[in-house]
Amino acid sequence: MELGGKKKLHALSLAEKIQVLELLDESKMSQSEVARRFQVSQPQISRICKNKEKLLADWCSGTANRERKRKRESKYSGIDEALLCWYHIARAKAWDVTGPMLLHKAKELADLMGQHFVPSIGWLVRWKRRNNVGLGARHGLPPPSRASPEPPPSGADPHPPITLKDFSPEDIFGCTEVPLLYRAVPGGVALGDRVQVLLCVNSGGTEKRRLVVVGGRQPSPRCFFGVSSETLPVLYRPGPGIPWADWLSQLDEDMGQQGRHVALLLTAHPARGAADLPDLRHVRLLLLPADGTIPCLPTPVVRDFKCRYRHRLLSKLAALRGETQGTSLAAAGAGITVLDALHMMAAAWERVPATFIRSSFALAGLWPSRTPPSTKEVPKMPALPTGLRPEEFSRFVDLEGEETGTGGCKEEVISEGEEENGEGSFMPLPTKADALRALGTLRRWFECNGASPELFGKFYDCEEEVERMCYQ
Repeated sequence: MELGGKKKLHALSLAEKIQVLELLDESKMSQSEVARRFQVSQPQISRICKNKEKLLADWCSGTANRERKRKRESKYSGIDEALLCWYHIARAKAWDVTGPMLLHKAKELADLMGQHFVPSIGWLVRWKRRNNVGLGARHGLPPPSRASPEPPPSGADPHPPITLKDFSPEDIFGCTEVPLLYRAVPGGVALGDRVQVLLCVNSGGTEKRRLVVVGGRQPSPRCFFGVSSETLPVLYRPGPGIPWADWLSQLDEDMGQQGRHVALLLTAHPARGAADLPDLRHVRLLLLPADGTIPCLPTPVVRDFKCRYRHRLLSKLAALRGETQGTSLAAAGAGITVLDALHMMAAAWERVPATFIRSSFALAGLWPSRTPPSTKEVPKMPALPTGLRPEEFSRFVDLEGEETGTGGCKEEVISEGEEENGEGSFMPLPTKADALRALGTLRRWFECNGASPELFGKFYDCEEEVERMCYQ
């Protein structure tokens, strides 16, 4: 008997826990019988059953230390995950990753995330143990074989394998789908006003592709009345998903007109098979794992876009509330249309700095040359609205992760009754005279409210362009 009459605790490794689950599934043994076999308590077996899905996911991932008995989560889980992602990319490129290199990269990631964190040798040892790094298992994509290549099987891609080093930074594009609650309010409940946004940009940050936004079930939300959707800065399409075949064909056509051959980082999604992809002549697809270990577009770029969109949304909400006294935040949010959101998305995407995009690609290991740009770039954001703390704004930015429903865009559409009444149910379309009067009103408002010379300069450019459109 142990000291004090207490039994010695016996913790099971991940491999042993999987054996427990197999015994319970394949045999008729009870939890008590399995507990006696492994010399543990029955409540411990019950906890293993409760965490079955998580244990199986760790086992199948191939990155978990299967002999480790306890898994303690790190205080800096975001840095842990980002460093593991970078490590996968480095090993896929057959880089010789060392301990000092990992420590340096962890510090860079912490600075980029705005966290005060100084990695130590002890932290690195625990990180390697948690993620089964440096324990004899090689992770990531296998390096290309140096043996003589075998002839490709019938139906295989006839092109030779390519890497990022075969392209310049301006010819490497990353893209990803981003869910967005386009008229959410801080502290509000997600009501299902959700769209999918396709972001695409080259690693040099010099070429941002036109945003593609999908959502809703109707092709014509009422806010689109009289609007030529093809002339909008954002391509809007109804339906449940991104039109990948059309989008890839357009990208290939654009690159062909420019005489370029580019690489596109794309997730190897099971629902997007090779049969669904068009024949591409100027775009080479670099398919990455669907589990997200290697991002097609660096996460900091996506978050910067969402932060800027939320800033624009908050400004719009404040303006709507100021227009009518007593308007609640929820009521102001309901007044945001899909058309409003498309323009705010375009403005937010335009303001993501090119230097930040370059540094994010380099930090993620998606930079082709041996002399990557500086990774110290931190974008400047507008000041937060009064009364909103940084942690509240951060939660507001990540609100999509808390959404419980899966409903799409619920933008108001033209009803049958409105169709019968004709166009009287809608605001009349603005005329050229309306546009010129609006310019005069806006200039007068600037004059009465002390606008800066820089703002007047931007107004003159807008005024000149509107006048040209009116009289061309």
